[in-house]
Amino acid sequence: MRLLTIILFFLLFSCNQADNDPQFADRNWVDLTYAFDSATLYWPNNPSGFEHNTDSKGRTPSGYYYSSYSIKTPEHGGTHLDAPIHFAENGLTVDQLPLENLTGNAIVIDVSKNALKDRDYQITIADVEEWELEHGEIKPNTIILFKTGYGQFYPDREKYFGTAKKGVDAIPELHFPGVHPETTQWLVEKRNIKALGLDTPSIDYGQSKDFKTHQILMGSNRPGFENVASLDKLPPIGLYVVALPMKIGKGSGGPLRIIAQVQID
Repeated sequence: MRLLTIILFFLLFSCNQADNDPQFADRNWVDLTYAFDSATLYWPNNPSGFEHNTDSKGRTPSGYYYSSYSIKTPEHGGTHLDAPIHFAENGLTVDQLPLENLTGNAIVIDVSKNALKDRDYQITIADVEEWELEHGEIKPNTIILFKTGYGQFYPDREKYFGTAKKGVDAIPELHFPGVHPETTQWLVEKRNIKALGLDTPSIDYGQSKDFKTHQILMGSNRPGFENVASLDKLPPIGLYVVALPMKIGKGSGGPLRIIAQVQID
């Protein structure tokens, strides 16, 4: 009995110490994910969207409450991950991505001043270099999150995509910012980034015809994060991101739960 008491005391003491440990006390988490529901936005020519069907709901014959639902969703829509295989023939699939590719130190680069004035804005190397003048050179294996300001429009289809249309006819009318291919190449080669994400429907701008930023990023086996939420709640530095998608076998992408740990000054 005395040994059990000692063990219990040690466990309680350890838990209390963890709760008061500075590495936990000076940080908080921010959810960067939009909920998946009837309002979730998908690429205009996707034949279907998010479906949430009730299989069971209510009291069972035994008297306890029970609910169970089935879902259906395209891989790419809402807050989601693009796996390298999405635009690289021999790239990694969702289930092959190592966890270290989906977690790590992150920064937020705010380009909203330029992007909100030009729906077809493409983020430049100069935008990144301007950020570095204030915060220092981006370290290798950093997750880059670009804040364009377009997250404020989600889930208003017209304001977010630039058109309220759906189907193939909507594609020529897509107008939203993205990352210029030259910037993507520079970030991959000169800064050795781990992943790239932003608060728009695509890492390529809406008028892109060849999705070159996708090709470059995923051709280097790096994932992309699209429709990232709540970037306005994050500081530019002091972040640790966890971006875990649904682990779909042979998937080219999937729904993403992405969160950021923010260090409190």
